[in-house]
Amino acid sequence: MTEYKPVTEIQLPKFAGIKTFMRLPHLQVAEGIDFAVVGIPWDGGTSYRTGQRMGPDAIRRVSGTLRPFNPGLDVGIFDHCAGVDWGDLTVVPGYIEDTYARIEAGLAPLVQSGVIPVALGGDHAISLPELRALVRVHGPVALVHFDSHTDTAEQYFGRPYYHGSMFRRAMEEQLLIADHSVQVGMHGTMHTRDAWEESKSLGFDVIPMQRLREMGLPAVAEHIRQRVGGQKTFVTFDIDVVDPAFAPGTGTPEVGGLSSAEAIELVRGLKGLNFVGFDVVEVLPDYDVAEITALLGANIVYEFLSLIALNKIDSR
Repeated sequence: MTEYKPVTEIQLPKFAGIKTFMRLPHLQVAEGIDFAVVGIPWDGGTSYRTGQRMGPDAIRRVSGTLRPFNPGLDVGIFDHCAGVDWGDLTVVPGYIEDTYARIEAGLAPLVQSGVIPVALGGDHAISLPELRALVRVHGPVALVHFDSHTDTAEQYFGRPYYHGSMFRRAMEEQLLIADHSVQVGMHGTMHTRDAWEESKSLGFDVIPMQRLREMGLPAVAEHIRQRVGGQKTFVTFDIDVVDPAFAPGTGTPEVGGLSSAEAIELVRGLKGLNFVGFDVVEVLPDYDVAEITALLGANIVYEFLSLIALNKIDSR
């Protein structure tokens, strides 16, 4: 379709070349593309383990094994859409407000050109400036949030910004359409019985892991589609929603999560939504085993790209 597609293994062996996502061209162009994979190497918002700043590199490194045809969704990604690996946005180590400003500014040329940014985190705090950039162009958006945690805390040590507060800040800044937003997969120990009530009080629909198991994956996917409707949608996938047996390389692991196969099935179930942005966050290579967490992160991004391709088909 276009030059903006991956190098094939016939052109260059998988183990060779610069490590871009899926071996896409490393270019900062906003014309003639549908999506751009963007690294955001930030972990200054963490509250436990650090090292998520190396997540984009790890995800890119293993993504070279991915092939362009997705049999689960019956779509060849680059038969229908084009994209690039934009590279990494600059951050300011130790200074979250300055980093937020740089992320928002760095994404602006993509969003203004109608390109869908697909971000590789980085800790989950990066979602707030991503949303700010998206909303400047699209207006408030629906949120589909896969995570072990709701990330709607009021503050952390008296500070408003960290990887557990960004969706409360997003609501305060009127970035999200709460009654079309849903948080999925919450589980693990909590400080109090009513911890999830904070999110519900903000207007979010919360589907904890126990309810997810009771409903079943197809019903959860249908519930998400009904909840979101036709709203412009931002999807964020915290890798810690997956059980550490499948994704040990993360900052705040919680046992009892999804399997890799379940995670992919849930993402595939989002097909048809009106996507304007995606991210995968909290991949922490230092705690990974045989790169399985990074590989899952890369595959989740691959499913995002497949959803973009399906929307391109439907728009014709």
